[in-house]
Amino acid sequence: MTENKWALVTGASRGIGREIALFLAKNQINVVVHSRSLKHTESLICELKNLGIKTFAVGAELSDEMQVRQMADEIDKRVALDYLFNNVGIQPKAQTPFSLMNVEEYIQTYKVNLVAPMILIEKFLPKMIEQGFGRICNTTSGIIYQPEQSAYAASKGALDKISKDFSKKIEGTGVTINVADPGWIQTDLGGKNAPNLVDTVVPGMVLAAFTSNDINGKWISAQAYKGLGLEKALEKLEQNLKEITW
Repeated sequence: MTENKWALVTGASRGIGREIALFLAKNQINVVVHSRSLKHTESLICELKNLGIKTFAVGAELSDEMQVRQMADEIDKRVALDYLFNNVGIQPKAQTPFSLMNVEEYIQTYKVNLVAPMILIEKFLPKMIEQGFGRICNTTSGIIYQPEQSAYAASKGALDKISKDFSKKIEGTGVTINVADPGWIQTDLGGKNAPNLVDTVVPGMVLAAFTSNDINGKWISAQAYKGLGLEKALEKLEQNLKEITW
């Protein structure tokens, strides 16, 4: 049952985050939507309310630790989270030459793509364990063998590593941590040459929120489930479990 449950989606104002938030609402999950500025999610809030769920917006610059912690405290005072979607990601321009070490770009990328999700996990994971239920879904990337994107790829690789490690520690608690790769998507980050439209990320990006406790510490490729309804996608995921390696 998803009624009266709450999810936080970071980077919900557009792109993949917006698709996640709308899909959750259509399945009667209440949604906290995050963006840098509250005005960026005004239209989304209206859409979510029209779907009959409860919702509110929070704003924070995720490269700023203090803002992330303040946002987490605000959410915690208002609702008990059941689902956490660490979706926000930034990708610096391709490094040319590929061996270029732009320290500031690496630091900024890690702050948003790794540190901010970890702060939110630190805040909400213990309470999820206490209530005996929780689903943490971290957005990863399939970018490999592209040293020009090493700051972005390395930050996602670090998030993958932590997700895998944490998943082992929380087995049997009723809480799961999984990562989902949306694929190469036509968003501001993915660009116009990407082969997949943004609406193809669901239901794949949300499957981990609807799965059993047995699906923990998995890498889910969203494009493997495009065009499927939630029920059929979950059936396919269960069938694919033996093939999913990470």
